[in-house]
Amino acid sequence: MAAPDVRPWQNTALAAEERAGLLLDEMTLPEKLAQLGSRWIGNDMAEHDRPAEAEETLNVAPMQDVFAQGGAVSLEDASRHGLGHLTRVWGSVPLTVEQGAAEVVRQHKVVLAGSRLGVPALVHEECLTGFTTYGATVYPTALAWGATFDPELVERMAGAIGRDLAAAGVHQGLSPVLDVVRDYRWGRVEETIGEDPYLVAMVGSAYVRGLQSAGVIATLKHFAGYSASRAGRNHGPVSIGRRELLDIVLPTFETAIATAGAGSVMTSYSDLDGLPAGADPWLFTQLLREEWGFDGTVVSDYWAVPFLATMHKVAADTDAAGALALTAGTDVELPDTIGFGEGLLELVESGELSEELIDRAARRLLVQKVRLGLLDADWTPETSVKPVDLDSPANRELAREIAERSVVLLDAGTALPLLGEDRPALGRVAVVGPCAANPKTFMGCYAFPNHVLPRYPDRDLGIDVPSALDALRNELDSAEIVHEAGCSVLGHDRSGIAAAVEAARGADLCVAYVGDLSGLFGHGSSGEGCDAEDLRLPGVQAELLNALFDTGTPVVVVVVSGRPYALGEFADRAAGMVQAFMPGQEGGAAIAGVLSGRVMPGGKLPVQIPQHIGGQPGTYLQPALGSVESAGISGLETVPLFPFGFGASYTSFEIGELRLSATEIPTDGEVTATVRVRNTGQRAGDEVVQLYLHDVVAQVARPLKLLIGFARVSLEPGAAVDVTFRVDADRTAYTGPDLRRIVEAGDIELLAGNSSIDLPARGTVRLTGPTRVVGHDRTMVTPVGLAPVSAAGGE
Repeated sequence: MAAPDVRPWQNTALAAEERAGLLLDEMTLPEKLAQLGSRWIGNDMAEHDRPAEAEETLNVAPMQDVFAQGGAVSLEDASRHGLGHLTRVWGSVPLTVEQGAAEVVRQHKVVLAGSRLGVPALVHEECLTGFTTYGATVYPTALAWGATFDPELVERMAGAIGRDLAAAGVHQGLSPVLDVVRDYRWGRVEETIGEDPYLVAMVGSAYVRGLQSAGVIATLKHFAGYSASRAGRNHGPVSIGRRELLDIVLPTFETAIATAGAGSVMTSYSDLDGLPAGADPWLFTQLLREEWGFDGTVVSDYWAVPFLATMHKVAADTDAAGALALTAGTDVELPDTIGFGEGLLELVESGELSEELIDRAARRLLVQKVRLGLLDADWTPETSVKPVDLDSPANRELAREIAERSVVLLDAGTALPLLGEDRPALGRVAVVGPCAANPKTFMGCYAFPNHVLPRYPDRDLGIDVPSALDALRNELDSAEIVHEAGCSVLGHDRSGIAAAVEAARGADLCVAYVGDLSGLFGHGSSGEGCDAEDLRLPGVQAELLNALFDTGTPVVVVVVSGRPYALGEFADRAAGMVQAFMPGQEGGAAIAGVLSGRVMPGGKLPVQIPQHIGGQPGTYLQPALGSVESAGISGLETVPLFPFGFGASYTSFEIGELRLSATEIPTDGEVTATVRVRNTGQRAGDEVVQLYLHDVVAQVARPLKLLIGFARVSLEPGAAVDVTFRVDADRTAYTGPDLRRIVEAGDIELLAGNSSIDLPARGTVRLTGPTRVVGHDRTMVTPVGLAPVSAAGGE
């Protein structure tokens, strides 16, 4: 029995749904509606004008009229009936840990003072590359997570991020991004995990498990289709068909909900075939809720609700936009209450909007608040925050491990590794390029130093981030290091190229660090709102490289970027090539370790490296007429320079034949596929064994290859392991002509290897029996088993 001073909804003996219902019954309509809103105190983006010198400064995001609507309301006014969310208390301005904790407590007290029933607000923050706040560890970008092909490692990272968030009083993290890359020109490629839905699903689900293990709600974004915008343009319209949506875009979200229990989903900004995602009840009610059984909350992307009126023009005003979004299935409006404000009260009172829709959304959020402990009688603002070291040694060690495992060796060439018994001593090394001395090039657009600090140029980064130059000096301590930037990441200033050329000409070796500087809305070469016209290196970096090659000095090219760039014109001239996808604050040492040979490279490409700057899109998921098999039909080259899943090593591996447990299974059966991988080199190293599916004949044109399983294995020289994939017939399912997902009879080819092109191990399985229609309860994951092989060849 509850204590006498405990309100009914505070009774922890009751189920969360019952407690939420009891509280909802006590609420007035304005109080229920208040739970659907939010307030962003500290958002000063609109107060900063665009500086004249643009490269390392943050532009004000567009659509100032919408900014102004939310920003004009005090927290006291916004929460006079309570509040659903507090937006980015930590992540808006540079705060010390003590200041951040105090501000969380302060804002909670304001909300509680306005809530007749004492209902606290939920606090959310960004956390894609770590907790987006001043002084917190900056981990590698999500594209680098994909390059690790190591979900368990990503889960450990997310657990660490979640523990820091929880200690800081944060309840929900706005990550991971589960958009599948469809066009490399899109600025937010750096935020994605890659171009393959299975890789994205497995790594993204691991992030969800890690974050939620700390009691912090993970948010899947952006639902759905955002990354498939025309020409890779931010917020651009999406013209894909329902089948591509169902087979490529949506499975990442579905898997994270089914296998990891993700607690929240964020709406996409884009329209799908003319219907804005946030206004689509098929997406957010029929599919997400009724078919998938999702029981968490749907939150809008920032200002996506008023954008229905101001940008999409599908609503007459923000009140109508709010009604549209609420009806479709959005539960909470972020970052400020605009469309879910008092205008909805008038629509309910006039009978134009059902109060049941407000109850539906409020109940979902209140259930989450119950589960988070916010409605327990002993919860207080002061106890919600705890002392925390946001850049602890353990965090940095984890950041180092991810960075090292994410670096991709594209080509060892003639120069790599730089150190070794068979390598000549290095005398003078010229380190050039715009990414060499700027540690901010290691970080994504949602890392605090790139996301917020450009508005505070007098503040330091808040964390120790050695540059690539510093790290290489430390790595090659016996060599003389000379440095010239040569050029900036962006812009057309060529005045520094001559000095860089002279430095290279006088050196035994040149290491050129080129690539991106991430920013927001045009103030970076990568990041949100920083889309690219084509895939040439930004600015005059290509000119710099060609000038360096012309010196005759061996040049090792290191690309530090948030998207893949076309490197075909440099491939035959470089003495070595390395790709690092914004490897975070420990990235400098990770790259230097790979260059020297101290770190054995084992990363694999989560996106392809194109040959040429055009010919988009270039992802590997192509049917026959979009692939190399269509050679001669079009003058556009489709063969990548380096394919999806590729990554070289300083050791060598041999992949044996594919052994199948059966060559015929029913359409509801299962087959195991086993392949032996052996380290045939002289050094310990990692290999990623990849299993692909090819549907020989289908009712629709399917991609020629689909990744359906992978395993990263570590092997000593001479050691071998049998990698066994358990492939359920459900893994062959696809969306048929009638838009139902089916498993049908026919031949399926299984291909194993170490990239989407190098697949030496192959076998065919025939599925027999009736066609099955499968749904959300189908098998979505391919379990993998590892069995070490003895020297004699057996287990």
